[in-house]
Amino acid sequence: MAGTYPSAYAIARVNLRKGYLLALVTIFGGLSLLLVLPFLQYVLGAILVAFVLHPLQKRLAPVTSPTISALALVLLAIVGVLVPFVVVIGMVAGDAAQLVERIDPADLQVSELEETIEETTGYEVDLAQELAESAEEIATAVIDLSAAWLGLATHTLIGLGLTLFLLYYLLKDGTEFVAWLRETTPLPEEVQDDLYRELDEVMWAVLAGHVLIAIVEGVIAGLGLFVTGIPNATFWTFVMVILSLVPLIGAFLVWGPAVAYLVLTGEPLLAIGLFVYSAIVVGVADDYLRPIVVDRYAELSPAVIILGVLGGIYAFGVMGIFFGPVVLGAFAATLSVVDDYYDRLEDEPEAGSG
Repeated sequence: MAGTYPSAYAIARVNLRKGYLLALVTIFGGLSLLLVLPFLQYVLGAILVAFVLHPLQKRLAPVTSPTISALALVLLAIVGVLVPFVVVIGMVAGDAAQLVERIDPADLQVSELEETIEETTGYEVDLAQELAESAEEIATAVIDLSAAWLGLATHTLIGLGLTLFLLYYLLKDGTEFVAWLRETTPLPEEVQDDLYRELDEVMWAVLAGHVLIAIVEGVIAGLGLFVTGIPNATFWTFVMVILSLVPLIGAFLVWGPAVAYLVLTGEPLLAIGLFVYSAIVVGVADDYLRPIVVDRYAELSPAVIILGVLGGIYAFGVMGIFFGPVVLGAFAATLSVVDDYYDRLEDEPEAGSG
């Protein structure tokens, strides 16, 4: 009996050491998460762009060097992604401002509305004065929020700088990081191979099969708006690109009302042309091009995409448009790998045993 005490003591000591290490991992993992959360959007953006540019990095690095190729791809991302994005946002903001400027106060018929209120309620109101006072209060609130806007602008600039910084190192040292991750993960090589392959297919399915198709579909639908003379077509094209991320519904929420607008403004031929163009050309892009691209990688149900996009926006903000469907697809891929390997992991002997 006495011989069992050292063994029990040794086991308890080993468990204490493991528990201490797990506690350290939990503590520092939580603290690290607190550091990342303020810039989560920008970190996710860097990961997304690095994933897209990684195949180019693999081809360029042996020819030049990992440092030079990573720097060149960061410059490519600035010219090909960041600058066009800023230009498009500027054009959209300009169109949105024009929409606001077109609101004529005379069209509001304030005097007639005042008379109607007085006849109905018996109270005399001065809506013009109320609107003026409200405008003054809004202006005061905007001035008070100027410091907050300045802070937001500063945070955005810092975040964009962080994105470019992370992108450079993800491209330059991404292969080494994945190798370290594989060594650290306590799973057999074949399990990790299948898991990373499934995750890679899901990521490309979302990017190529839904994001890229949404951009193509939105731009194609936007051409119809430009040709038929729909006001602020740039703004509505941007809206259709975003809406096209949601399968089945997509751009119809814009071009459908645009057809009605042309009918109401006395342009029935343009309305028919826009309807036929949008229903056929845009419909073909959604019904045929999307499945072709998706089937090349991983098949994701439209329900997964809709839930992922909407839920991802609430969970991750703007980047949730991309990462929401990826998370759901990755969960399904992980379940598939678990189903294939779980029983075999129980039977597999540990390294160094025997």
